[in-house]
Amino acid sequence: MLFDPEVHARGEYRNLIDHYHYWRNEAILADLDRKRNGFISVCVNIGYDFNIATIIRNSNAFSAGKVVIYGRKRYDKRGTVGTHNYTHVINKQSFTEFRETLKGYHVVGIDNVPNAKPIEDYEWPKKPIAMVFGQEQIGIPEEVLAICDDVVYIRQYGSVRSLNVGTASGIAMYDFCRKTGGNVNVQ
Repeated sequence: MLFDPEVHARGEYRNLIDHYHYWRNEAILADLDRKRNGFISVCVNIGYDFNIATIIRNSNAFSAGKVVIYGRKRYDKRGTVGTHNYTHVINKQSFTEFRETLKGYHVVGIDNVPNAKPIEDYEWPKKPIAMVFGQEQIGIPEEVLAICDDVVYIRQYGSVRSLNVGTASGIAMYDFCRKTGGNVNVQ
């Protein structure tokens, strides 16, 4: 059953598009699963959880297949504004488990490191993509950069060295969807 009579009785309070008003959470998740875009989001969370909630929210907005958190799994769910209910979020604490999760994906790091390609010139491969986002001030750790097939950066025009990783994730996901139309379905 799609409709949730309890939500209807007290009024829609969730941050949802009109199409999903009064649906049960499980029905929303199932409907989204039928239309996921051809990428997953990967968050590196070795030190702390800053920005993971924003990446989860962006992943929902751009219909990522799932979010993989490498490292500590704790994050402040309030920042997702409920989108963690409609997004598959998994945690991998060991590097071996994490690397195994990325098999079958073209791994693209988003970081402003030497030899990275500018995102505006990047052509996303027509295969499942894993977008890897590092941490504030740390970036993507060397062992994770080593398994990236490509690394792209977002050009800066001001005096700051880098963007907030939550902001960068939204730009990268938008770029992927705009250039590919969503690519292949990824679960």
